[in-house]
Amino acid sequence: MMARACFILVVGCYSILGLTSSAVGQMTTEPVDDEAIEMIRAEGLENSRVMEFMSWMTDVYGGRLTGSPALDGATEWALETFKELGLENVHKEAWGPFGRGWTVEYMNMQASTPYGGFLVTAYPKAWTPGTDGQVSGEVIFVEASSVDDFEKYRGMLRDKIVLIQEIRDLEEPFDPTARRLDEARLLSMANAVPGGRRRGFRMSDERRAQMMFQRELNNFIFSEKPLAILDRGRQGDYGTIFVSSAAVPSPTETGGGLGRGVRAWDLSKPETIPQLTVAVEHYNRMMRLLELGISVEMDLHLRVAFNDDDPMEYNIVGEIPGTDPVIGDEVVMVGAHFDSWHAGTGATDNAAGSSVMVEVMRILKSVYAQKGTSPRRTIRIALWTGEEQGLNGSRAYVSQHFAESAGRGQPPSKILPEHETFSAYYNMDNGTGKVRGVYLQGNERVSSIFRSWLAPFNDLGAATLTLSHTGGTDHLAFDGVGLPGFQFIQEPIAYGSKTHHSNMDVYDHVIPEDLKQAATIIASFTYHTAERDEKLPRKDLPRPADTSSPVSSR
Repeated sequence: MMARACFILVVGCYSILGLTSSAVGQMTTEPVDDEAIEMIRAEGLENSRVMEFMSWMTDVYGGRLTGSPALDGATEWALETFKELGLENVHKEAWGPFGRGWTVEYMNMQASTPYGGFLVTAYPKAWTPGTDGQVSGEVIFVEASSVDDFEKYRGMLRDKIVLIQEIRDLEEPFDPTARRLDEARLLSMANAVPGGRRRGFRMSDERRAQMMFQRELNNFIFSEKPLAILDRGRQGDYGTIFVSSAAVPSPTETGGGLGRGVRAWDLSKPETIPQLTVAVEHYNRMMRLLELGISVEMDLHLRVAFNDDDPMEYNIVGEIPGTDPVIGDEVVMVGAHFDSWHAGTGATDNAAGSSVMVEVMRILKSVYAQKGTSPRRTIRIALWTGEEQGLNGSRAYVSQHFAESAGRGQPPSKILPEHETFSAYYNMDNGTGKVRGVYLQGNERVSSIFRSWLAPFNDLGAATLTLSHTGGTDHLAFDGVGLPGFQFIQEPIAYGSKTHHSNMDVYDHVIPEDLKQAATIIASFTYHTAERDEKLPRKDLPRPADTSSPVSSR
């Protein structure tokens, strides 16, 4: 195997890219349209509507839980906004069936002791059932480390409020909550060398055993019919609560397997118990009271609504049609996921990405109008749904239009004609932070192209390319079938520490100037992808069942 050499190019104080020696020899200068860039910067930085789009998505329609009336309303708003911006072929594309819709209508929770009472801050988990009006019950902690411990609680949990986690000790947050990427971190990313093709995630035996025991514990508690189950989550403090979906009874005799099993939103309507995540400070207080031998009672009223009318979900699509007869029906896409969790309003995850991509289309419509031309390739936007439940919307779209995946590390099992006419997909889904560069997903062939396209935005802090892969969002649906799909390097801000999947994921924690910067850069990338003579080059596909022998997908 040829030894890898590392090459670093520095402009000002911004690292550009760690490249292999073979890539260095292939460097060329990709042309840029200076006039278009000037127009794009003016529109994106001076005439932005990105925060207007953000407010509609969050303040009006957030949170946009998959299947919920809020997401349905947001979808109709997006369709009308696409039309107002002058996009064509505006429509919804169905995928699924997904399952049941769910929304919270009312909730109140209060604890009491012989010495007084206090309000409890908590959020119900998505798809949890409600209570039968206001209910009251004794709070009890289930302390179990093995199946044998279940017996001491058998027959004792009915009509109780069950705590299932120990106290989580807190430390005061002396370090900053939010952060930006410093030059050392960017240089490290630029120097990153991919370690070959990614293999599937392998869970440790210890972690697998923990998850299997948690499943058995859940099933036991469900069978005992308590009034509600409370946890305090693994992170969060000062009123920040991270919430996702409720657990449901699931089989444990699966030969040690941990497949997806039954989900709370399934159309089979799995029966479960009301489940809520409590602010850790309030949870810890109840636990300490119980440790002191002081009884705690709780009043809980939770009213929810399920919607089974339409089990399908919908991606939202619009276009600026390409008109170059030589290029034909080739397409470049931008997108972001539109759904969110329910405790907040889905601002950084992911109205940030969605509002930026809508703004990208607005910018490009304006630029082409000023130039008096149309794009050579069709520019298409898609806002995905069901991302939070497993990239469902984008994976369904890719399967319907481009190719069917055979699994990680394998070439597509079926390639459709549109696969050949596809150029690139650009995604945004890492919060409010500004763009600092691009993850190349191991595609060295686009490095010199992207370097030229980033150069006009070095002054805005965007200069880093890394060969590294990044995961967890919708570009993977494209990358997984051999199509160029990219996620941008973004400033982390407080995404992981405070806003991601939490009740603090709201409009007020979005940075307007960062979103303007991101929309401007992504609009330029999209413009140049649409206008270049050739499609973006692709990575090689692996051979079936042989990740060491690639097949060209160019």
